[in-house]
Amino acid sequence: MSDKFIYTARGIKKAYPLPGGELFWALKGVDVDIPQGGLTILKGRSGSGKTTLMNILGALDDATEGQVIFDGVNISQMPEKERNLLRRRSIGFVFQSVALIPIMTAQENVEYALRLSGYSGNLKDRALRCLDMVGLKKRAGHMPQELSGGEQQRVAIARAIAHRPKIILADEPTGELDTSTALKVVRIFRELNEKENVTILMTTHDRGFMDIGDRAYELEDGEIKNEY
Repeated sequence: MSDKFIYTARGIKKAYPLPGGELFWALKGVDVDIPQGGLTILKGRSGSGKTTLMNILGALDDATEGQVIFDGVNISQMPEKERNLLRRRSIGFVFQSVALIPIMTAQENVEYALRLSGYSGNLKDRALRCLDMVGLKKRAGHMPQELSGGEQQRVAIARAIAHRPKIILADEPTGELDTSTALKVVRIFRELNEKENVTILMTTHDRGFMDIGDRAYELEDGEIKNEY
């Protein structure tokens, strides 16, 4: 892990309108720094604002106030066309719901993500390489319904890293997994840090994962309560 921050976010606020004209502030002025090449944990209960923050960092949503610098570029006011390109080329997403395409094999799911990103290399070779990194090369020809929940999540991780993003944003990737399987997923993230130099930001509601990151933030009611 380097001393450089791939993300620097300052004063991030997000408001949603309520009936009657009032505003609900999901984020109330959040500052975060995400070290490049490391694993950062963002912990919080449901409704704490962690997914809202993740969506803003991932250029999926706009902040009401504040500034997000990604790899030296201010993405806060970036045009939508450029934001789409940024997401496709530089960011990988892993969600709690894996959303694999059910009529495609594990390998085909990864290859499809490569096509969407505009990857110009050998699709099959890269897909199999990524499945191998998550321990599923031998399951490349299996359909999603033939895989366990943990295996499906590992395919989702392979899909997310396939286009060699600068960061993976993983929103509750272990939320539906048992403890043993969840730890396997986290170990894969750690290996990706070390072998691929991929930065990972992972949200969780499980305090047990707070100690595994290089940096951890605890979010409560839209504010950072603790930093580790």
